[in-house]
Amino acid sequence: MKAIEELHLTVGTAAACRALALPRASVYRQRHLASSSSTALAGSRPSPERALTIGERSEVLEVLHSERFVDTAPADVHATLLDEGKYLASVSTMYRILAANEEVRERRNQLRHPVYKKPELLATSPNQVWSWDITKLLGPAKWTYFYLYVILDIFSRYVVGWMVATCEADCLAKRLIGETCEKQGIEPGTLTLHADRGSSMTSKTVAFLLADLGVLKTHSRPHVSDDNPYSEAQFKTLKYRPGFPERFGCIEDARAFCREFFLWYNRQHHHSGIGFLTPETVHEGRAQQVIDVRKEVLLAAYARHPERFVRKVPIPAPLPGAVWINKPIERQVVVAVPETGLIVTP
Repeated sequence: MKAIEELHLTVGTAAACRALALPRASVYRQRHLASSSSTALAGSRPSPERALTIGERSEVLEVLHSERFVDTAPADVHATLLDEGKYLASVSTMYRILAANEEVRERRNQLRHPVYKKPELLATSPNQVWSWDITKLLGPAKWTYFYLYVILDIFSRYVVGWMVATCEADCLAKRLIGETCEKQGIEPGTLTLHADRGSSMTSKTVAFLLADLGVLKTHSRPHVSDDNPYSEAQFKTLKYRPGFPERFGCIEDARAFCREFFLWYNRQHHHSGIGFLTPETVHEGRAQQVIDVRKEVLLAAYARHPERFVRKVPIPAPLPGAVWINKPIERQVVVAVPETGLIVTP
């Protein structure tokens, strides 16, 4: 640094940096730090002539602390003293004196919202992460609803459990989750169950059940639908399905429709998110067999008419190896190297 300061007096900072292969930003930063250090050693800036003296500030603080004004706002204190023919300081100065003594705060007991952490969940095989939610189905009359509970495996998109009920209740959610875990043979410590922050999802009844089963529970952030995307997408597929009625005549109609829908969804629906395989195929571990068959079909088609495949040999869509809820963002770090310039590393 000393060498470049001596050189820049002759040829300038830019030419000196080029000669010594140093970035100019580093030189300016060092100068700024040196200037700040010298200013700090020299002491704080002098007080303006119009500022209150230490004694006057103490007098203002003593008045504000007095029994008469201890519970009074500075503006009210200022006005009261003016009516009595006395002026100590402006209202803003009173506030500055109180702030300097850390005595300015919100007096009301206001609600402070906690900071919710963004859920980041990874599934690399079935029965690692389930997502569940509840949606309303319109009933026969206005303001009547049936409630559809759905538990979905996010890796295979397989609906592992569902139920239609007349109400939303934590006891019903407990029964569905318990029966589904038993049916899928879930071992303690192997499953994460994700949901939003509905009353049934955050109830103690469900929390105690999951603790007994050894299932880890996570929740979406409030008012963030992207934290539970797979359940939301599945509900959209349900309600955009041809034949989905505007209203259900009774709960049996709703159950009959859902029974037929989930059979189709699990066994016949070729899902774009899992390489156009069916959820049942992926959930039961038969995905690679189906992909191999598809590959042979495509290779045979290529052998018959290679001119129809201009760019490359056709291959079937692969099955994703990992499925995320809120995949972490890969940040890049910029590192400055004087000899070679700037290098960006992931």
